Amino acid sequence: MARPVPLLYTLAAGVLRPILRAGMRVDWRGAEHLPAEGGFIAAGNHLTNLDALVLAHFLYNNGAAPRFLAKHSLFKVPVLGWALRKVGQIPVRRNTSAARESLEPARQALADGLCVGIFPEGTFTRDPDLWPMTARSGVGRLALSVRVPVIPVALWGVQDVLAPFATVPHPVPRRRVTVYAGPPVDLDDLYDRAEEPEAHREATARIMATLTAMLAELREAQPPARPYDIRRDGDPRAEQLAARAARKAERRAARRTAA
Repeated sequence: MARPVPLLYTLAAGVLRPILRAGMRVDWRGAEHLPAEGGFIAAGNHLTNLDALVLAHFLYNNGAAPRFLAKHSLFKVPVLGWALRKVGQIPVRRNTSAARESLEPARQALADGLCVGIFPEGTFTRDPDLWPMTARSGVGRLALSVRVPVIPVALWGVQDVLAPFATVPHPVPRRRVTVYAGPPVDLDDLYDRAEEPEAHREATARIMATLTAMLAELREAQPPARPYDIRRDGDPRAEQLAARAARKAERRAARRTAA
């Protein structure tokens, strides 16, 4: 049975897919690993702001219009927030006690036979060579609680169209963008421990290790001995982000004073 697709989703895809095709040369691999029916999780590595559109393009063209776990703040943006809700995207409150509750709509979507897209790292990788870094355990918790296939999907080349943290794409000349889906990650031995945080972390680690191995195959390169860990290695953009936040606070204060 075909997975239902909201009308606005279909309309948005009709507009965005030609734009994406015009701005990149797609190299799609592994579509045969995507389940033809039933719910599944598509877990990808995270490079740039363009990742979700590229992954959605691949999945949509193969009969699985994804619902993504997205930052709750995006749903507060006028028009964008309305559109995200209308196409079934799922808000997540990160780094809060409500984060676990945010997974409930994802569980329901999977129970309804839909595809849920997740970038387990939660943000763009901070690895200087763009290898996947350590991920949040939410994807492992979700995967073990619903027992649906987790399809790893490696993305590469997206960063050449839109650089990490950039807002202006460079579609000329057209760059090659590869989306590579692999077979489901084997989590069978962890299902009986679905409530254990250690099992969540193990499931997440397996998913990320699979993604890293697939990316190494695409890049024909050797990944680092261990994944980059922001908590251990620090965030190289911390000072820049702090300065940006300070500037925003100053502008807000100035507006309040002027008012």
